[in-house]
Amino acid sequence: MLGSSEISDCYYPNKPILIRPDTPNPKHSLYLSNIDDQKFLRFSIKYLYLFKKSINLDHLKCSLSKVLVHYDPLAGRLRTSEQDDQKLVVDCNGEGAVFAEAFMNCTADQFLEISRKPNRSWRKLLYEVEAHSFIDVPPLVIQVTNLRCGGMILCTAINHCLCDGIGTSQFLQAWAHIATNPNSDLPIAPFHSRHILMPRRPPLLPLNHPGFTKTAIEGDHMELDLTKFLQSQPLAPSSLTFTQSDMVRLKRQCVPSLKCTAFEVLASHTWRSWVKSLDLSPSLDVKLLFSVNVRKMLNPNIPEGYYGNGFVLGCAGCTVNDLVNTNLGSAVKLVQHAKSSLSDDYVKSLIDLFEDKTVKPDVHASLVISQWSKLGLEDLDFGEGNPLHMGPMVSSYIYCLFLPVVGNSDAVRVLVSMPESILEKFEHYMKDSWIN
Repeated sequence: MLGSSEISDCYYPNKPILIRPDTPNPKHSLYLSNIDDQKFLRFSIKYLYLFKKSINLDHLKCSLSKVLVHYDPLAGRLRTSEQDDQKLVVDCNGEGAVFAEAFMNCTADQFLEISRKPNRSWRKLLYEVEAHSFIDVPPLVIQVTNLRCGGMILCTAINHCLCDGIGTSQFLQAWAHIATNPNSDLPIAPFHSRHILMPRRPPLLPLNHPGFTKTAIEGDHMELDLTKFLQSQPLAPSSLTFTQSDMVRLKRQCVPSLKCTAFEVLASHTWRSWVKSLDLSPSLDVKLLFSVNVRKMLNPNIPEGYYGNGFVLGCAGCTVNDLVNTNLGSAVKLVQHAKSSLSDDYVKSLIDLFEDKTVKPDVHASLVISQWSKLGLEDLDFGEGNPLHMGPMVSSYIYCLFLPVVGNSDAVRVLVSMPESILEKFEHYMKDSWIN
């Protein structure tokens, strides 16, 4: 270890290789839905797993090759559509996933000590593919880093245009299943087709979509300044764990009593704490954007096994004054209203709206929460037990992540980057100001 949170360099004994599907499938192209194809999602979801005991590399490679037979788009390559250069498709050509193996002079216990807060130096735990653009990066990149103690770190980069959180969890569980049960069927068969989420012809746009915009609102300097402020400041990650008892105590802050979920109350509390710590103008309109699974919301439902993007962003909004100077229950009601406004018609209207490639989420004065908890991401066993730690490789200045806590399925770890100058204030509002 180089410091309290930095890690030493990785040694690569061999060059990365391409893992191709064990049995080649006929070459074909996969249509991506308008939800998949948002420019907002043109990045890779990067997971980091820490295991106490390493898995044989040849066994990992072999099982990956077998699971890619079922998930061949992840062994393919992205390209732009021949009909529309703004549209992405996947060539399922079996070129393969990138697999790198490395060694780091560190123990699992040492890494576990610093694992709550991602550090920039962690980026060396995932092989960086040289590419001219996002499109040129293979959809699946994996690095296995063996540790001095016999443990290992597994890092994966999965293209967000192909999978959402549920989809990535489904794929990783399938890989682990084949690694431990090589001769059995997958627990969930993948559903590949994205045509159930095709836009209507002609598009129908009768509904309002407050979480999205085309361009920044000229003249609303506070919105523009907030984004620039977050981008320009030295940032530090905040990582706070909320147990089930914490959730109960938060719910008691809602007066009068209000029936709500753990997500609704924790998202509302995080939003209020974020806004309070930024010391914004009371009249500024602020928003909370949060991912909502719509697989069972559409008519007909999206089939089981669908691993593409089956979520949309819910949007709660109000002025700073109305958010911070009222009871927590008021914010919870805003989140509940945002969830209840999502419907089959709303999602289909949003898919139609995304035909306009200039449409994007309105993040100018917004906190965006992505929920990684409750997806089963932490329950990943390749044969030597579940991980000691699961989390992201990096912490984003825009996204707030609700992460699973290994060994405590009812707890949630809230990870978000804040300007160093207000980190202490944010954590005070999150953890200290409301505890009786």
